[in-house]
Amino acid sequence: MSAANGARSPKRYLNRELSWLDFNHRVLALAHDRELPLLERIKFVAIHASNLDEFFQVRVPTVLDSIEAGVRQAGSDGLTPRAQLKGIREAAAEQLQDASSLFEDDLRPALAAEEISFVEPDDLDATSRAWVAELFSEQVFPVLTPLAVDPAHPFPYISDLSLNLAVFVEHSRSGPSFARVKVPPILPRFLALPDEHRFITLESVIAWHLDDLFPGVKLLSHSTFRVTRDADLDIDDTETDDLLKHMELELRQRRFGGAVRLEAAPDLGSDALDMLTRELKLTHDDVYTSKGLLGLSDLFELYDIDRDDLKTPPHNPRTPLPLRASTEASALLASGTASRRGAAEESETGVDFFDVLKRQDILVHLPYESFTTSLDAFIRQAADDPDVLAIKLTMYRTSERTRLVNSLIRAAERGKQVVVVVELKARFDEHANIEWARILERAGVHVAYGVVGLKTHCKLAMVVRREPRGITHYCFVGTGNFNADTARIYEDFGLLTADRDFAADVAALFNSLTGYSRKTDYRKLAVAPHSLGQSLVKHIAAEAAEPDGHIFMKMNAIVDSEVIDALYEASQQGCRIDLVVRGICCLVPGVEGMSENISVRSIVGRFLEHSRVYRFGNRDRGYTILLGSADAMPRNLRYRVEALAPVEAPALISELVDLTDMYLDGGIARWELGSDGEWTEHCGTDLHELMLTLHAERRG
Repeated sequence: MSAANGARSPKRYLNRELSWLDFNHRVLALAHDRELPLLERIKFVAIHASNLDEFFQVRVPTVLDSIEAGVRQAGSDGLTPRAQLKGIREAAAEQLQDASSLFEDDLRPALAAEEISFVEPDDLDATSRAWVAELFSEQVFPVLTPLAVDPAHPFPYISDLSLNLAVFVEHSRSGPSFARVKVPPILPRFLALPDEHRFITLESVIAWHLDDLFPGVKLLSHSTFRVTRDADLDIDDTETDDLLKHMELELRQRRFGGAVRLEAAPDLGSDALDMLTRELKLTHDDVYTSKGLLGLSDLFELYDIDRDDLKTPPHNPRTPLPLRASTEASALLASGTASRRGAAEESETGVDFFDVLKRQDILVHLPYESFTTSLDAFIRQAADDPDVLAIKLTMYRTSERTRLVNSLIRAAERGKQVVVVVELKARFDEHANIEWARILERAGVHVAYGVVGLKTHCKLAMVVRREPRGITHYCFVGTGNFNADTARIYEDFGLLTADRDFAADVAALFNSLTGYSRKTDYRKLAVAPHSLGQSLVKHIAAEAAEPDGHIFMKMNAIVDSEVIDALYEASQQGCRIDLVVRGICCLVPGVEGMSENISVRSIVGRFLEHSRVYRFGNRDRGYTILLGSADAMPRNLRYRVEALAPVEAPALISELVDLTDMYLDGGIARWELGSDGEWTEHCGTDLHELMLTLHAERRG
């Protein structure tokens, strides 16, 4: 299935927005997979819905802005902004209907069969009704604020992603009166009855007690609706003297973004619909109706039900082999003293990182290997080592509770120079990053916000240590964030090294981020916005010139036309090109005379494929392998600080080749993109389960 087939006319490029919707369809397909445990399927419905919410918050406003600006010219994909919007609306409506039907007709009955049921107040016996009534009186009623709409009460502001009840009452002779009741997000959406296997929705409890909210008036009707607003921030940090304060102001303004979508229950009357679209400045084309629950992203709450039999068994990330202490952490598991999260991850490695890195580079593969006993432990040891002089690190997204931040604070308190480059503009993590910046500054950490006009997206760390042989630098570059939570579900690579040239590059890049350095030439790193895009294109051209050329690229998205054109040219020279693209793909593969030597596949599953790996060469000639945080997108190559680093240790190159070759195996479950722009599903062995087995066997 492909998004908005009728809106497409793929020639040289596919449309970015419709390609993203295709990706989200692949996510929803996982929820249809009956081989997955039931609560895992529920989780994928929630992920799909959350993804779609963000798409309407961020990407749809961009298309609407182009239409409002009067842009009528078709883009390189052949679609005008209006044609894009039409395709988006068709695909989004289809996916919403699919997700809603899946939950109501398939997953809800399946939950009931597992004694997890949803009930309505009318289904309850007297005892349960009394419990619900007490719950409403004590916990719900105090936080509700019904808002009337009449000449004395203007139409209320309806917040982003809020779930609401539209209520009509008979209040005066002038006709039905409208009121809005917001379902409070501070309370759980799904309320467990005392038996803990029946659930009632918060909106049902509120609707059942509307008489308590509107005493003395006749209730005529009620229905649910949900609003999505433009949440994208347009920050120009070239025109502010204090980026931190400017970001705080912008975040306060974000909630007032214009409405872009109205979700409505089927029983929402025409009068209410007309009022809502008029007041929200929407058209009926912006209205999405689906049966059952609105806001399916709230189904994340159900995944927390204590039913391990309905979930995929948790995995225990292993400590990378070079970092294993003589006493294996796995012995704790065998003795039965391991915690549920896995003692293999939580235990300390007991090794000296600096001693190991003097002898060899270390490759970490998350989530199969442990963040806690690798990257986190590296920073912890540096914080406690009296010979460490400085720690520098970039922070794009980090977890809410992290030992890594505590390590940085402890290092600063011990007199080490600690520098953290915090990206305040990391979308939807702005509040958290502002708070982290303040916490770190109070502890004496030097906090910088990067280069004016550019997001700092690279994942780098550097430890400076005084040793008998002189000052030594130990560095890390990764494809993912310093985030202990996502490190358990995101697939990423991290490289630890003490290579001198590598360290010189990382040191120079940190100087650019914190000072006024304008260095653009680096010994080993390819750095955006200066050289990364050009470096990729040069690598593509060089490999295309080989008679047995082979290019492998694994990334989240490929949008950049210069990179795509370079790959087309390489294909026309006979170079074999294999792309593994999790999300957006604007390249059209398999077109005779243009891209017949290019294949594109996508892997979606238990873990989020997040690593970016660029591989050139073959086993006979050898390989050039780059990894880092940059996708082949204009924003990554030109409007962010990014870094791709070469993997040079022969053992690590061999390991990466083996791992990336697994993505090309014809027997794994995957989606493949055709020359017509359609994605086709191919069933097979689950790659993530294969990887778990491989790492268990290879790492011992």
